Amino acid sequence: MVNNERPEYQSRPEMRTHSSFPQFKTVGDKPKGPLEKALSFFADVRVGEAPGVLLLTANVFLLLFAYYLLKTAREALILAEGGASIKAYSAAGQAALLMLLVPVYGVIASKVKRVKLITGLTTFFASHLLVFSVLGTQGYQEGVAFYIWVGIFNVFVISQIWAFANDVYTEAQGKRLFPIIGVGSSLGAWLGAEAAGRLVGSFSLTPYQLQLLAAAILVSCAVITIVVNGIETKRATPEMAAHADDKLSSAGAFELIFKSRYLTWIAALTVLLNVVNSTGEFLLGTVVAEQARAFAPADLAAQKRFIGEFYGRFFGIVNLLGFLFQTFGVSRLFAFLGVRGAVYVLPSIALVSYSVLAVAPILGVVRIAKTLENATDYSLQNTVKQALYLPTSREAKYKAKAAIDTFFMRFGDVIQAGIVKLGAELSFSIPAFAWLNVALTVVWLGIASRLSAEHRRMGF
Repeated sequence: MVNNERPEYQSRPEMRTHSSFPQFKTVGDKPKGPLEKALSFFADVRVGEAPGVLLLTANVFLLLFAYYLLKTAREALILAEGGASIKAYSAAGQAALLMLLVPVYGVIASKVKRVKLITGLTTFFASHLLVFSVLGTQGYQEGVAFYIWVGIFNVFVISQIWAFANDVYTEAQGKRLFPIIGVGSSLGAWLGAEAAGRLVGSFSLTPYQLQLLAAAILVSCAVITIVVNGIETKRATPEMAAHADDKLSSAGAFELIFKSRYLTWIAALTVLLNVVNSTGEFLLGTVVAEQARAFAPADLAAQKRFIGEFYGRFFGIVNLLGFLFQTFGVSRLFAFLGVRGAVYVLPSIALVSYSVLAVAPILGVVRIAKTLENATDYSLQNTVKQALYLPTSREAKYKAKAAIDTFFMRFGDVIQAGIVKLGAELSFSIPAFAWLNVALTVVWLGIASRLSAEHRRMGF
């Protein structure tokens, strides 16, 4: 095993707690201040933790908000410039680029302190947005390049903010506080999507103006990271504070992953989750398109309206449910099931959903199945994914996590594209794709079991 043993001081146990709805209470702890009391309605936040966790929640919120601005700009550029076909090949392009970027990032991560690493990465991407905006306003065609760039930015920057959170908190703190940080992610996705539509529709902002706005938000995120680093370093134990300026070892990301069974299972889980979810999105799109054609066989404009209205309502419900589940349910599920138990929730939902869909491939069933799956993915599963790195080394938190959240995620997209292409050549029906997803979900549950066993072996 290469550099995968976490320091002892990060795995020390805390005082036990009990939770009584709606507030978490800590046995034997000092009295909480107003902020801690307010946050205790949502998660087990203890004395002195409120400022740091609120700022980290705001940071994740702003990153997701900026992403949805950029996602809106991306769609406008790729469609207006006639490059919509790139969507079928972008995942492969992103995976190829990430094979080069991840090792470069690993080398840089071994040479700088953590706060410089995270803020440098964030401002690095912000500078790209200035270039895109200037070139775009001068008439250059950038739709394809920007489409690929957004796909890399989304997974890379957000992954490293969570790596930073993994590093500033102990394992016990992360298990308690990650659910509330995840609220920022759910809320940012929801409000970011709403704001993007209003900024374009009501204020007529161009894609290039959205890029500038997102760049300003990213700079704000870098500043927040510096503030959080200062707060958490001051209030940390001496051992935790001492490693804040430590540089990482020279071990590479892929070396760390393939020499650790635990990290290898996380990578496998990431790939399979993405394959199943993306295939489900394909199924939903196919059923919606068929329903639209049945609704208005000879009216293309009416079909587009039907599809647009469906997805508008669908995304709204998914984001709202995800936000509510993250805010009120995830922290309590973590307290009840733990990380090892929570890892089974999403594949269990997917197994039931696709089994029903294989028997009854109608729009109402597909909609309910994908709503439950996506809402759980954006809330509980996202928090589980971040918490899985708590019992790993600092090298794994930054380097291996970056590789898994970027390359392996996009590799899952590549596999899913191959599955769709093969299914089309073999004339797969919707039930056939659904049964394939059932089989993949069974494998997913098996991987979750192996990952849970490794997690238990690590003593967390």
